[in-house]
Amino acid sequence: MIRRTALAAALLALAAVPSLPGVAAAKPPSQFTEEDKAKLHQVETYLNGIQTLKSAFQQVNPDGDLARGTFQLKRPGKMRIDYDPPNKNFIVADGHFVYFWDAEAKEQSNAPIGSTMADFILRPDLHLSGDVTVTSMDDSAGVLEVTLVQTKDPGLGRLTLMFQEQPFGLRKWRVLDAQGATTEVALLDPQTGVSLADDQFYFRDPSRRKERD
Repeated sequence: MIRRTALAAALLALAAVPSLPGVAAAKPPSQFTEEDKAKLHQVETYLNGIQTLKSAFQQVNPDGDLARGTFQLKRPGKMRIDYDPPNKNFIVADGHFVYFWDAEAKEQSNAPIGSTMADFILRPDLHLSGDVTVTSMDDSAGVLEVTLVQTKDPGLGRLTLMFQEQPFGLRKWRVLDAQGATTEVALLDPQTGVSLADDQFYFRDPSRRKERD
């Protein structure tokens, strides 16, 4: 079963997909140079510039299982993750809550966006400071990795964003949750600036639709 905590965090490694090159040991903030800080500013500018994004993805779950699907983002506040059949689970953020549909159990659970690490990528004005803390940064072989935690409660987990530097763009992310489980996601041919309909970013209970049918 896919871990909901990892899925909520945001945001989306992979045996069957060409991997980005490996990177060197992480550099802590105390060792950040002015060049490092400029790269972090580049990350902020890039992420704030994304209004919409759509991509196929491949995910490696903590148990090693693979899953594929489609990831859609409409900032601020909206996100949708649909898994390819036969997996019927999905996740949707409507601007206020993140909803998780467990198809096997036929039930949903939800959490305020602000209580999940998905909040970082969904907020209207994104900064790598304040309530978010950069704990380390890797920059090697054309790949930039930035690891983040929630400043007030770093024990909730870590989110590592991985960027291809030429051309600059988000390609992977990795989530380490509070239970120590890791989920990795790779975006496959992400497209930004695409038209995305608002009505798909609202939770609709699939079981109720079937009852009406």
